[in-house]
Amino acid sequence: MKPLTIYTGKLTDEQAASLKAALVARNWKTREVAYARFAFESDKCNVVFYESGKLVVQGKGTQEFVEFVLEPEILKEVKLGYETVLNPDLLLPRIGVDESGKGDFFGPLCIAGVYINEKVINAWKELGVRDSKNISSDKKIAELADKIRKTPGCVTDSVVIGNEAYNRLYTKMKSVNTMLAWGHARVIENLLGKKHQMNPPPVKAMSDQFAASKSVLEKALMAFGREIKFEQRHKAEEDLAVAAASILARDEFVKGLAKLEKQFEMKLPKGASAAVDKAAKEFVTKFGAGEFAKVSKLHFRTALRAQGLPEPPKTEWRNR
Repeated sequence: MKPLTIYTGKLTDEQAASLKAALVARNWKTREVAYARFAFESDKCNVVFYESGKLVVQGKGTQEFVEFVLEPEILKEVKLGYETVLNPDLLLPRIGVDESGKGDFFGPLCIAGVYINEKVINAWKELGVRDSKNISSDKKIAELADKIRKTPGCVTDSVVIGNEAYNRLYTKMKSVNTMLAWGHARVIENLLGKKHQMNPPPVKAMSDQFAASKSVLEKALMAFGREIKFEQRHKAEEDLAVAAASILARDEFVKGLAKLEKQFEMKLPKGASAAVDKAAKEFVTKFGAGEFAKVSKLHFRTALRAQGLPEPPKTEWRNR
């Protein structure tokens, strides 16, 4: 396995003071870094402690520094390389589910699910699988998604809700969270239908909690989904299975958006912004409001502005 070349974490003020003293004692060279309380460098790695309390260690000597300086002297713990020993649950066979496109005006809503086991987890140690929101490059997303799908023992599934179907479902369901719950439940059901490919069988399925009440998704679970332990939690993307699902979902979204751009021969920006507003107005001018449902999510206020329609008064937001 390749040695660790980047490490991030949080330090208390006391730990930060101890670290700074340790680096000064070792004659490390100081550096100037924006928003940093202090920064040092050696010939093997850089250490930066930010005003936010975040610590970043980077370079070929990162693993050595964490193992022999940071953990024993500053953190007073030994974790690096022993994560699965300290927390055996990290190796459990499980399913992770996540979505992409919920906050994007243009493009589909995509939900993906991934089954992993110990062999898959070990195969991914050098892959860099992490929450897709922390990966800015579409190319990197596509590369990781391809490797995830091709990993022996890994089982995947995805549900892509195109814009026309999305707008029909929203008219019927009146709630993005209800639609998400259905999509998550559908992916879990599809994956558990492939249970014969999973060795050993998953002990649970995991998802981010996107609604205030866990019951929103639990009520949407189908026959197979009700037979497995289901766990919802905030920041579920920190789990490897959910992180992998987030990458597949984002890959599906990026591909779906690119397909629409090719079909209509115009750029459709991601997210919701001034650039999105401009593109929406341009689309309506070029193709008419009748085609709008094919590329956008019509319940966004952007759709009203693009068509010159009045926006309703803003109401207090509730996560239902």
